[in-house]
Amino acid sequence: METRSKFDSIHIKGFRRLVDVEFPMRPLTVMVGVNGSGKTSFLNAWSLLSDSSSGRLSVALSELGGIAENITRDKADCLIFEVSMTVPDHAPLIYHLSIEPQGPFYQIAEETLTQENVRGTTPFKHIESIRGDIRYYGIEDRKLLRPNWEHDPRETSLSQVPKLYKEPENLRKTLSSSAFYSASDLDVHSKAPVRLPQTVQPTTRPGPYGEDLVSFLYYLRETDRDRFDLLSDTISSAFPDFQRLDFPPVAAGVLAMTWKDKNFTKPMYVHQLSEGTLRFLWLASILLSTDLPAITLIDEPDVSMHPALLDLLVDLMHQAQNHTQLIVATHSDRLISFLKPSEVAVLDVEDGQSTMTWADTMDIDHWLEDYSLDQVLAMNRPGGSR
Repeated sequence: METRSKFDSIHIKGFRRLVDVEFPMRPLTVMVGVNGSGKTSFLNAWSLLSDSSSGRLSVALSELGGIAENITRDKADCLIFEVSMTVPDHAPLIYHLSIEPQGPFYQIAEETLTQENVRGTTPFKHIESIRGDIRYYGIEDRKLLRPNWEHDPRETSLSQVPKLYKEPENLRKTLSSSAFYSASDLDVHSKAPVRLPQTVQPTTRPGPYGEDLVSFLYYLRETDRDRFDLLSDTISSAFPDFQRLDFPPVAAGVLAMTWKDKNFTKPMYVHQLSEGTLRFLWLASILLSTDLPAITLIDEPDVSMHPALLDLLVDLMHQAQNHTQLIVATHSDRLISFLKPSEVAVLDVEDGQSTMTWADTMDIDHWLEDYSLDQVLAMNRPGGSR
């Protein structure tokens, strides 16, 4: 990882099956587990926290069905999130957010942003908010003060922090930049935007629904030829008959994209590519971007993916972890076989609650002498069950 702010841990309480899950963060985390074990819930929880830091808490909760639909039934009465973020040359920032129902709506019950104080045992407080009593640390006054600007009680204090407050703003920007990609959400039907000509604009990564894929690839070719060639080499490894991508104009400021196959004299347009080919191109483009945010979430990257492509996909993940903390959810045992135990988090369900365990903390070394990691995790044996 580059020397920059990064997240050390996340603690989630009361979110669906994630009754009480505390999880240390690593550069690459691939979550595996049976259906209903909490993989997608973990990604949704992180996305909700990210949205809350960009002033979209109300919208995000509504999109998830409201707070009542997401609080763990019978085992929690509020949602709690806590993250720790390393700050270069400073003590870590600890952000705590508690949201509770208020009739059919919600209220922010507690929100704090603290930092260890080297001069004493009491953590330094950047933000302290208790049920509407909101205080920020005033730089000039050197104490916690109520805001003198209009404050929206439905949105987090972190999302409304003044930009001149350096450390809180650093956390807000880092957390809010998180990107969520779900391969199953990528629309690859015949009239989908990803298959049609696109308006060209400078962009540093494709969008979550395939938008800007053509713009990204064209912009990459024009501005970073070495990385574009790396992407082309990756495609060639996945599809040996591939020769090149081209971008013929179809109107002013609008480009199509073609795929040249050595077996045919005429190139294929994007709408002629198979679903699996298009998904791989989209994922490869995302993972090879150097402008990934601090946290990148990917749900089920193996959807419609031929098993032979999964080792290449893991290679791309390893490259991406140099630019982002990558969290992936998968059902694919085959994908797991290309990973190290230190990169795999096993999700299980015990008494209706999700648990998360790093594979390298499980007693599996003796099994790995005779079996691959995916085989061990599939076995109903001590230290190897899901």
